[in-house]
Amino acid sequence: MTQNGNSVNIDKKPYHHGDLRATLIAEGLALLAQRDADSLSLREVARAAGVSATSVYRHFPDKEALFTALALEGLTQLGVAQKAAAQAAGGGKEAFAATGRAYVRFALANPALFRLIFASPALEAAKAGGTLDSEAFMMLRANAAAQTANHGGETGVRAVQAWALVHGLAMLMLDGQIEPDDSLIDRVVG
Repeated sequence: MTQNGNSVNIDKKPYHHGDLRATLIAEGLALLAQRDADSLSLREVARAAGVSATSVYRHFPDKEALFTALALEGLTQLGVAQKAAAQAAGGGKEAFAATGRAYVRFALANPALFRLIFASPALEAAKAGGTLDSEAFMMLRANAAAQTANHGGETGVRAVQAWALVHGLAMLMLDGQIEPDDSLIDRVVG
């Protein structure tokens, strides 16, 4: 539709009521699906939500606070994906491997969000404060403990080995060092 010769998006409805914080996070995630975090601004998120830029500051005092919320939501989504993969695998060592494959696939499907979670300072305050206890981290520790109980070794070392493997593979694929390949993910994280 045009108005005064300009294109107008009639599908986008401005935000009027409800949970503005959740709406801003959802819009921020949608924008991260299109670009990297460095190019994302509070004004752009406000515009996507259909609110004034000043209304964003009621929920996020600065870009860092928004990025922290986006990273925490991304970590929650990663945990959900890993839990679903583990349940589909049926438990045990195969479930542990399935969570690793889900990690790599999440990174490939959400590169900007993945980098925000793991390669930016967005979660530093939560890490430093000891409040970063996500489902993804809890599953890693629990799976490593189970593997240690069954096969020996140190739980902490086993957790770092597993995380290093999947994180390294994800980064190599994201950075173009290795071609993203689903069958390679299955063979490497087995």
